Amino acid sequence: MRLKLGFITLGLAVLAGCNDQAASGGAGSRDQIRIVGSSTVYPFSTLVAEQFRTQNTAFKAPVVEQGGTGAGAKLFCAGLGAAHPDILDASRRLTASEYKSCADNGVDRVIEVQIGLDGISLAESTNGPKLRLNPSDIYLALAANPMGKTNTAKTWNEVNPALPAIPIQVYGPPSTSGTRDAFAEILMERGCLAIFPESLKMREKEPDRFKKLCHEIRSDGPWVDAGENDNLIVQKLQSNPDAVGVFGYSYLEQNPTTLVGVPVGGVSPTYETIANGHYPGSRPLFIYVKKAHLDAVPGLRKFVELYATLWNPNGPLTRRGLIAGAATVRAASKKIIEDGTTLDGSTLN
Repeated sequence: MRLKLGFITLGLAVLAGCNDQAASGGAGSRDQIRIVGSSTVYPFSTLVAEQFRTQNTAFKAPVVEQGGTGAGAKLFCAGLGAAHPDILDASRRLTASEYKSCADNGVDRVIEVQIGLDGISLAESTNGPKLRLNPSDIYLALAANPMGKTNTAKTWNEVNPALPAIPIQVYGPPSTSGTRDAFAEILMERGCLAIFPESLKMREKEPDRFKKLCHEIRSDGPWVDAGENDNLIVQKLQSNPDAVGVFGYSYLEQNPTTLVGVPVGGVSPTYETIANGHYPGSRPLFIYVKKAHLDAVPGLRKFVELYATLWNPNGPLTRRGLIAGAATVRAASKKIIEDGTTLDGSTLN
Protein backbone atom coordinates (compact mmCIF):
# COMPACT_ATOMS: atom_id res chain seq x y z
CA MET A 1 0.00 0.00 0.00
CA ARG A 2 2.87 2.36 0.80
CA LEU A 3 4.45 1.74 -2.63
CA LYS A 4 1.15 2.30 -4.42
CA LEU A 5 0.60 5.53 -2.50
CA GLY A 6 4.06 6.67 -3.57
CA PHE A 7 3.19 6.26 -7.26
CA ILE A 8 -0.08 8.13 -6.81
CA THR A 9 1.70 10.96 -5.03
CA LEU A 10 4.32 11.16 -7.79
CA GLY A 11 1.65 11.30 -10.49
CA LEU A 12 -0.22 14.07 -8.69
CA ALA A 13 3.01 15.98 -8.25
CA VAL A 14 3.73 15.87 -11.97
CA LEU A 15 0.26 17.15 -12.79
CA ALA A 16 0.29 19.79 -10.10
CA GLY A 17 3.73 20.96 -11.14
CA CYS A 18 2.62 21.33 -14.73
CA ASN A 19 -0.48 23.26 -13.63
CA ASP A 20 1.54 25.50 -11.34
CA GLN A 21 4.09 26.26 -14.05
CA ALA A 22 1.42 26.79 -16.68
CA ALA A 23 -0.55 29.20 -14.50
CA SER A 24 2.17 30.92 -12.53
CA GLY A 25 3.40 33.32 -15.18
CA GLY A 26 6.92 32.87 -13.86
CA ALA A 27 10.11 31.91 -15.68
CA GLY A 28 9.74 28.80 -17.77
CA SER A 29 5.95 28.81 -17.43
CA ARG A 30 3.37 28.55 -20.18
CA ASP A 31 -0.40 28.63 -20.25
CA GLN A 32 -0.96 27.29 -23.75
CA ILE A 33 -0.67 24.02 -25.66
CA ARG A 34 2.66 23.35 -27.36
CA ILE A 35 2.99 21.08 -30.41
CA VAL A 36 6.19 20.09 -32.22
CA GLY A 37 7.22 17.76 -35.03
CA SER A 38 6.35 16.91 -38.62
CA SER A 39 6.12 19.55 -41.34
CA THR A 40 3.61 17.28 -43.09
CA VAL A 41 1.23 17.21 -40.12
CA TYR A 42 1.93 20.88 -39.30
CA PRO A 43 -0.82 22.37 -41.53
CA PHE A 44 -3.39 20.00 -40.04
CA SER A 45 -2.52 20.76 -36.41
CA THR A 46 -2.42 24.45 -37.32
CA LEU A 47 -5.99 24.25 -38.63
CA VAL A 48 -7.15 22.47 -35.47
CA ALA A 49 -5.38 25.15 -33.41
CA GLU A 50 -7.21 27.88 -35.33
CA GLN A 51 -10.60 26.25 -34.76
CA PHE A 52 -9.74 25.55 -31.12
CA ARG A 53 -9.03 29.23 -30.51
CA THR A 54 -12.25 30.27 -32.27
CA GLN A 55 -14.35 27.86 -30.20
CA ASN A 56 -12.53 28.36 -26.88
CA THR A 57 -11.70 32.04 -26.49
CA ALA A 58 -10.84 31.56 -22.82
CA PHE A 59 -7.67 29.70 -23.84
CA LYS A 60 -4.60 31.04 -25.61
CA ALA A 61 -3.93 29.87 -29.14
CA PRO A 62 -1.79 26.70 -29.22
CA VAL A 63 1.80 27.06 -30.38
CA VAL A 64 2.51 24.75 -33.35
CA GLU A 65 6.13 24.32 -34.45
CA GLN A 66 7.55 22.32 -37.35
CA GLY A 67 11.02 20.81 -37.33
CA GLY A 68 10.61 17.22 -38.47
CA THR A 69 9.32 14.08 -36.79
CA GLY A 70 12.74 12.98 -35.55
CA ALA A 71 13.70 16.34 -34.08
CA GLY A 72 10.22 16.73 -32.61
CA ALA A 73 10.40 13.30 -30.97
CA LYS A 74 13.59 14.33 -29.16
CA LEU A 75 11.84 17.37 -27.70
CA PHE A 76 8.65 15.46 -26.91
CA CYS A 77 10.48 12.61 -25.18
CA ALA A 78 12.77 14.83 -23.12
CA GLY A 79 10.43 14.92 -20.11
CA LEU A 80 7.14 15.92 -18.48
CA GLY A 81 6.08 19.35 -17.30
CA ALA A 82 5.60 22.83 -18.71
CA ALA A 83 9.10 22.95 -20.19
CA HIS A 84 8.28 20.11 -22.60
CA PRO A 85 5.81 19.83 -25.52
CA ASP A 86 2.40 18.24 -25.07
CA ILE A 87 1.89 16.83 -28.57
CA LEU A 88 4.16 15.36 -31.23
CA ASP A 89 3.06 15.63 -34.86
CA ALA A 90 4.46 12.58 -36.68
CA SER A 91 4.49 11.49 -40.32
CA ARG A 92 5.52 7.99 -39.20
CA ARG A 93 5.14 5.89 -36.05
CA LEU A 94 7.46 6.40 -33.12
CA THR A 95 10.41 4.03 -33.25
CA ALA A 96 11.21 1.60 -30.44
CA SER A 97 14.32 3.63 -29.55
CA GLU A 98 12.33 6.88 -29.41
CA TYR A 99 9.73 5.24 -27.18
CA LYS A 100 12.50 3.98 -24.88
CA SER A 101 13.91 7.52 -24.69
CA CYS A 102 10.44 8.76 -23.71
CA ALA A 103 10.10 6.10 -21.01
CA ASP A 104 13.61 6.74 -19.68
CA ASN A 105 12.65 10.39 -19.19
CA GLY A 106 9.36 9.62 -17.43
CA VAL A 107 7.16 9.96 -20.51
CA ASP A 108 5.87 6.43 -20.11
CA ARG A 109 2.19 7.04 -20.91
CA VAL A 110 1.83 8.14 -24.52
CA ILE A 111 -1.41 8.19 -26.49
CA GLU A 112 -0.99 7.34 -30.19
CA VAL A 113 -3.72 8.65 -32.51
CA GLN A 114 -3.81 8.03 -36.25
CA ILE A 115 -5.36 11.19 -37.69
CA GLY A 116 -5.58 10.07 -41.32
CA LEU A 117 -3.44 9.22 -44.33
CA ASP A 118 -0.97 10.94 -46.59
CA GLY A 119 0.93 10.07 -49.73
CA ILE A 120 4.65 10.61 -50.09
CA SER A 121 4.33 12.50 -53.34
CA LEU A 122 6.89 12.97 -56.06
CA ALA A 123 6.09 16.09 -58.03
CA GLU A 124 7.50 18.24 -60.81
CA SER A 125 6.70 21.59 -62.38
CA THR A 126 3.82 21.68 -64.85
CA ASN A 127 6.60 22.61 -67.32
CA GLY A 128 8.63 19.56 -66.33
CA PRO A 129 9.65 16.50 -68.39
CA LYS A 130 6.55 14.46 -67.39
CA LEU A 131 8.49 11.69 -65.68
CA ARG A 132 6.87 8.33 -65.02
CA LEU A 133 8.87 6.32 -62.48
CA ASN A 134 8.86 2.88 -60.91
CA PRO A 135 10.11 2.21 -57.37
CA SER A 136 13.16 0.51 -58.93
CA ASP A 137 13.97 3.73 -60.85
CA ILE A 138 13.74 5.72 -57.62
CA TYR A 139 16.00 3.28 -55.79
CA LEU A 140 18.64 3.12 -58.54
CA ALA A 141 18.66 6.90 -58.87
CA LEU A 142 18.84 7.85 -55.19
CA ALA A 143 20.29 4.96 -53.16
CA ALA A 144 23.80 5.59 -51.89
CA ASN A 145 24.85 2.02 -52.66
CA PRO A 146 22.39 0.33 -55.05
CA MET A 147 23.11 -3.39 -55.33
CA GLY A 148 25.98 -2.79 -52.89
CA LYS A 149 27.93 -0.52 -55.26
CA THR A 150 28.56 3.23 -54.99
CA ASN A 151 25.97 5.13 -57.00
CA THR A 152 27.48 7.01 -59.97
CA ALA A 153 24.30 7.66 -62.01
CA LYS A 154 24.00 11.31 -63.02
CA THR A 155 21.04 11.27 -65.43
CA TRP A 156 17.68 9.50 -65.42
CA ASN A 157 18.40 7.55 -68.61
CA GLU A 158 21.40 5.94 -66.88
CA VAL A 159 18.91 4.45 -64.44
CA ASN A 160 16.36 3.46 -67.07
CA PRO A 161 16.94 3.97 -70.85
CA ALA A 162 13.23 4.80 -71.23
CA LEU A 163 13.69 7.94 -69.09
CA PRO A 164 14.97 11.29 -70.42
CA ALA A 165 18.65 12.20 -70.46
CA ILE A 166 18.30 14.96 -67.88
CA PRO A 167 20.18 15.28 -64.58
CA ILE A 168 18.83 13.49 -61.53
CA GLN A 169 17.97 16.30 -59.15
CA VAL A 170 15.54 15.61 -56.33
CA TYR A 171 14.68 18.15 -53.64
CA GLY A 172 13.64 16.42 -50.45
CA PRO A 173 13.46 16.71 -46.67
CA PRO A 174 16.50 16.22 -44.39
CA SER A 175 17.35 13.22 -42.25
CA THR A 176 15.34 14.57 -39.29
CA SER A 177 12.13 14.33 -41.30
CA GLY A 178 9.58 11.57 -40.96
CA THR A 179 8.73 12.10 -44.63
CA ARG A 180 12.28 11.18 -45.56
CA ASP A 181 12.15 8.13 -43.29
CA ALA A 182 8.88 7.03 -44.87
CA PHE A 183 10.19 7.73 -48.38
CA ALA A 184 13.08 5.35 -47.69
CA GLU A 185 10.99 2.72 -45.91
CA ILE A 186 8.16 2.68 -48.45
CA LEU A 187 9.40 3.66 -51.90
CA MET A 188 13.16 3.06 -51.73
CA GLU A 189 12.71 -0.29 -50.01
CA ARG A 190 10.06 -1.37 -52.52
CA GLY A 191 12.48 -0.66 -55.37
CA CYS A 192 15.34 -2.39 -53.60
CA LEU A 193 13.32 -5.56 -53.05
CA ALA A 194 12.10 -5.51 -56.66
CA ILE A 195 15.57 -5.65 -58.18
CA PHE A 196 17.39 -7.38 -55.32
CA PRO A 197 14.93 -9.92 -53.87
CA GLU A 198 17.69 -11.62 -51.88
CA SER A 199 17.65 -8.57 -49.61
CA LEU A 200 14.35 -9.80 -48.10
CA LYS A 201 16.25 -12.37 -46.01
CA MET A 202 18.75 -9.67 -45.09
CA ARG A 203 15.93 -7.49 -43.72
CA GLU A 204 15.12 -10.19 -41.17
CA LYS A 205 18.62 -11.39 -40.29
CA GLU A 206 20.81 -8.30 -40.82
CA PRO A 207 18.56 -5.25 -40.43
CA ASP A 208 21.41 -2.73 -40.20
CA ARG A 209 23.00 -4.01 -43.39
CA PHE A 210 19.59 -4.03 -45.06
CA LYS A 211 18.96 -0.39 -44.15
CA LYS A 212 22.34 0.64 -45.52
CA LEU A 213 21.64 -1.18 -48.77
CA CYS A 214 17.98 -0.23 -49.27
CA HIS A 215 17.30 2.95 -47.24
CA GLU A 216 20.48 5.03 -47.32
CA ILE A 217 20.11 8.03 -49.65
CA ARG A 218 23.11 9.27 -51.61
CA SER A 219 24.83 12.48 -50.52
CA ASP A 220 26.86 13.31 -53.65
CA GLY A 221 24.46 15.81 -55.22
CA PRO A 222 21.44 14.26 -56.97
CA TRP A 223 19.44 14.35 -53.70
CA VAL A 224 19.34 17.87 -52.27
CA ASP A 225 18.22 18.44 -48.67
CA ALA A 226 15.79 21.33 -48.92
CA GLY A 227 14.99 21.79 -45.24
CA GLU A 228 11.87 21.09 -43.20
CA ASN A 229 9.73 23.76 -44.88
CA ASP A 230 8.06 21.95 -47.77
CA ASN A 231 6.96 25.24 -49.31
CA LEU A 232 10.62 25.86 -50.14
CA ILE A 233 10.63 22.67 -52.22
CA VAL A 234 7.57 23.96 -54.08
CA GLN A 235 9.43 27.19 -54.86
CA LYS A 236 12.54 25.34 -56.06
CA LEU A 237 10.49 23.25 -58.49
CA GLN A 238 9.03 26.41 -60.00
CA SER A 239 12.53 27.73 -60.71
CA ASN A 240 13.98 24.38 -61.86
CA PRO A 241 11.45 22.60 -64.14
CA ASP A 242 13.63 19.49 -64.62
CA ALA A 243 13.84 18.77 -60.88
CA VAL A 244 11.62 16.52 -58.77
CA GLY A 245 10.35 17.26 -55.26
CA VAL A 246 9.40 14.93 -52.41
CA PHE A 247 6.79 16.01 -49.85
CA GLY A 248 3.37 15.22 -48.42
CA TYR A 249 0.35 15.12 -50.72
CA SER A 250 -1.25 18.23 -49.21
CA TYR A 251 1.48 20.45 -50.71
CA LEU A 252 0.80 18.98 -54.14
CA GLU A 253 -2.94 19.54 -53.74
CA GLN A 254 -2.39 23.15 -52.66
CA ASN A 255 -0.39 23.99 -55.82
CA PRO A 256 -2.43 22.52 -58.72
CA THR A 257 -1.53 25.27 -61.19
CA THR A 258 2.24 24.98 -60.74
CA LEU A 259 2.87 21.31 -59.82
CA VAL A 260 1.90 17.90 -61.14
CA GLY A 261 2.32 14.55 -59.43
CA VAL A 262 4.83 12.08 -60.84
CA PRO A 263 3.18 8.66 -61.36
CA VAL A 264 4.90 5.84 -59.47
CA GLY A 265 4.30 2.35 -60.78
CA GLY A 266 1.75 3.84 -63.16
CA VAL A 267 -0.32 5.43 -60.35
CA SER A 268 -0.48 9.18 -59.78
CA PRO A 269 -0.77 10.57 -56.23
CA THR A 270 -4.39 11.66 -55.81
CA TYR A 271 -6.85 11.68 -52.92
CA GLU A 272 -8.55 8.56 -54.27
CA THR A 273 -5.40 6.51 -55.01
CA ILE A 274 -3.94 7.27 -51.58
CA ALA A 275 -7.20 6.56 -49.75
CA ASN A 276 -7.70 3.19 -51.46
CA GLY A 277 -4.04 2.18 -51.07
CA HIS A 278 -3.30 1.92 -54.80
CA TYR A 279 -0.63 4.64 -54.71
CA PRO A 280 2.66 3.01 -53.57
CA GLY A 281 3.57 5.94 -51.31
CA SER A 282 0.50 5.85 -49.03
CA ARG A 283 1.23 6.18 -45.28
CA PRO A 284 -0.57 6.90 -41.99
CA LEU A 285 -0.13 10.14 -40.05
CA PHE A 286 -0.18 10.45 -36.25
CA ILE A 287 -0.25 12.70 -33.26
CA TYR A 288 1.23 11.56 -29.93
CA VAL A 289 -0.10 13.04 -26.70
CA LYS A 290 1.31 12.90 -23.16
CA LYS A 291 -1.44 11.47 -20.98
CA ALA A 292 0.06 13.13 -17.90
CA HIS A 293 -0.52 16.52 -19.55
CA LEU A 294 -4.14 15.98 -20.63
CA ASP A 295 -5.73 17.61 -17.60
CA ALA A 296 -2.66 19.56 -16.50
CA VAL A 297 -2.28 21.82 -19.53
CA PRO A 298 -5.24 24.17 -20.04
CA GLY A 299 -7.40 23.07 -22.96
CA LEU A 300 -5.29 20.10 -24.05
CA ARG A 301 -8.02 17.51 -23.66
CA LYS A 302 -10.48 19.72 -25.58
CA PHE A 303 -7.90 20.21 -28.35
CA VAL A 304 -7.36 16.48 -28.85
CA GLU A 305 -11.11 15.82 -28.79
CA LEU A 306 -11.60 18.57 -31.39
CA TYR A 307 -9.11 16.86 -33.71
CA ALA A 308 -11.44 13.84 -33.86
CA THR A 309 -14.36 15.98 -35.06
CA LEU A 310 -12.46 17.47 -38.01
CA TRP A 311 -10.87 14.46 -39.77
CA ASN A 312 -13.97 13.02 -41.48
CA PRO A 313 -14.29 12.89 -45.29
CA ASN A 314 -15.20 16.37 -46.59
CA GLY A 315 -14.31 17.82 -43.19
CA PRO A 316 -12.01 20.82 -42.60
CA LEU A 317 -8.85 18.70 -42.42
CA THR A 318 -9.53 16.84 -45.65
CA ARG A 319 -10.23 20.17 -47.36
CA ARG A 320 -6.70 21.18 -46.32
CA GLY A 321 -5.20 18.03 -47.85
CA LEU A 322 -5.49 15.27 -45.26
CA ILE A 323 -6.67 11.91 -46.63
CA ALA A 324 -9.43 10.62 -44.34
CA GLY A 325 -8.79 7.22 -42.81
CA ALA A 326 -11.26 4.38 -43.18
CA ALA A 327 -14.36 4.60 -40.98
CA THR A 328 -13.07 1.78 -38.77
CA VAL A 329 -9.73 3.55 -38.29
CA ARG A 330 -11.41 6.84 -37.44
CA ALA A 331 -13.69 5.11 -34.93
CA ALA A 332 -10.74 3.32 -33.32
CA SER A 333 -8.76 6.57 -33.05
CA LYS A 334 -11.74 8.39 -31.51
CA LYS A 335 -12.14 5.63 -28.93
CA ILE A 336 -8.44 5.83 -28.06
CA ILE A 337 -8.93 9.53 -27.33
CA GLU A 338 -12.10 8.95 -25.30
CA ASP A 339 -10.57 6.14 -23.23
CA GLY A 340 -7.09 7.65 -22.95
CA THR A 341 -5.60 4.36 -24.14
CA THR A 342 -1.81 4.45 -24.06
CA LEU A 343 0.61 3.03 -26.60
CA ASP A 344 2.06 -0.45 -26.13
CA GLY A 345 5.74 0.11 -26.91
CA SER A 346 6.28 -3.55 -27.77
CA THR A 347 4.41 -2.98 -31.06
CA LEU A 348 7.07 -0.56 -32.32
CA ASN A 349 10.09 -1.35 -34.51
